[in-house]
Amino acid sequence: MGGKTARKIVVVRRISQLRKSVKFDTDRLRRKTIASLEQLFDVASDFARGRIKWQTQDGKASLVTIKQRQMWARIAAYVAQIMNTIANGIDERQIDKDLTSLERLVNEATAKNIASQSGKTDGQETGPAKPAT
Repeated sequence: MGGKTARKIVVVRRISQLRKSVKFDTDRLRRKTIASLEQLFDVASDFARGRIKWQTQDGKASLVTIKQRQMWARIAAYVAQIMNTIANGIDERQIDKDLTSLERLVNEATAKNIASQSGKTDGQETGPAKPAT
């Protein structure tokens, strides 16, 4: 029985390590992605506000038109929306909840395994657990 307990501890430890790793990695990914998007937002915003008056296309410089500025304003707004989504969307709290559920399932599976081994009366395995109602 000591071996099964040791395996359970290893699994629970790995879940804990995964939880820490996911939190660190998602925070780092979020910061890097938002920083890149901020640069894109700044450029789009500069075009939209008229701070950048000329653009080069196929080696030729041309004035940025009003219509193009409007398009850049839409691009800036969309980039801001994406930044907001990323700031809120990578939800480590949900991942943490999922890992907690996984840990609970591991604990339940271990408890059922121990109970089924100690609860054998005539050499037969106990059946699957009935769903809770």
